[in-house]
Amino acid sequence: MFGLEKRDTRLLIVVAVMALAAPFLLNPFPTASAMAQFNAGYPDLMQRFVIFGILAIGFNLLFGLTGYLSFGHAAFLGVGSYSAVWMFKLLGYNIIPGIFLSIVVSGIFALAIGYISLRRSGIYFSILTLAFAQMLFAIAYSDLIGRFFGTPITNGETGLQVYTSDPQYFHNDALPNIPHLFGQEMQSTYTMDVGGWSFDFSTGYYLCAIIMLLAFYLAIRIFRSPFGMMLRAVKSNQQRMNYTGLNTRPYTLAAFVISGMYAGLAGGLLASMDPLAGAERMQWTASGEVVLMTILGGAGTLIGPVLGAGFIKYFENIFAKINDNVLHSWFSFMPDGLEDFMVFIIHPFVGKGWHLTLGLMFMLVVIFLPGGLVEGGQRIGRLLKRKKPSDDTADGKTTPAE
Repeated sequence: MFGLEKRDTRLLIVVAVMALAAPFLLNPFPTASAMAQFNAGYPDLMQRFVIFGILAIGFNLLFGLTGYLSFGHAAFLGVGSYSAVWMFKLLGYNIIPGIFLSIVVSGIFALAIGYISLRRSGIYFSILTLAFAQMLFAIAYSDLIGRFFGTPITNGETGLQVYTSDPQYFHNDALPNIPHLFGQEMQSTYTMDVGGWSFDFSTGYYLCAIIMLLAFYLAIRIFRSPFGMMLRAVKSNQQRMNYTGLNTRPYTLAAFVISGMYAGLAGGLLASMDPLAGAERMQWTASGEVVLMTILGGAGTLIGPVLGAGFIKYFENIFAKINDNVLHSWFSFMPDGLEDFMVFIIHPFVGKGWHLTLGLMFMLVVIFLPGGLVEGGQRIGRLLKRKKPSDDTADGKTTPAE
């Protein structure tokens, strides 16, 4: 189906079901229950799940296939956001031109940065990408180009946003004054109440989810293509390939550009959900976050980066909201002394300390599951599929392999 092998088709179907049924899967607890704190089925967070999933999928095409670790991928995320917002300012709030321009401009930046950075490998490549990203962050934060031309380009630390005085040549009064898809507002949400549960269905989320599925499908095709095989060969032993007379730079540069375009697409979608672009999206911490997503989920796997992105964004948004009042409500059934003790123990790991919990979990995954969450799922699957020895092998007899 779709030109894929059976296992890849099954994987695509699983991801599609998870993405399309997310409003149900991410709201397992009734709205009025104490455990509703862990529900994640609201539009803004679900959009971040799939958008950063796209970013991680693209990064995995570079790092997972070639082994080149980029510490500057957030630069393309920021460039994509700025490009989309400029389309909103010039043409109107229709997201299609903005997303298209974010992909193209990010690809151009990736081509320029990759052409220089890929002259080195290993840690030197990583440092070069980090340096370029920090330079772009500094330029965006200070609006250096805007000051040179005498007009705001990135609007500095305030961030780029749309004003009523902007041209918006294709905008008219019949269209919404917020990002939309041919008149359908991205923020449009339908809420369905079923018993004690509440499920939100957002236009913006489902658009991002469909784009993520297309990006995932494209990643599968790249993984299984001769081009993907060449990239894995680069990761396996690039020096040996060079000795055979094969120039690997065009392949690695193509992977870098494709990966940058994925990041630009994610940036354009972020701006489409919230028409504001700021330099903070280009910081080195954002680049480190996508590295964590990929490694945590499983570098070099197809579904791993999507799982890693969802895992980290869940911790960032859910665990960060748990404060002492929430903890006291959880343990209110205990005696006062024991209740205070439990709150004292858990307090450093939630709220502002959610990074500590994430760091500990990342450490455990790296030590015990080098293949990430995907390897953990595979181990559980093998345990469930383990069968008793058959009768012909129980007595010690074996059958020669054919």
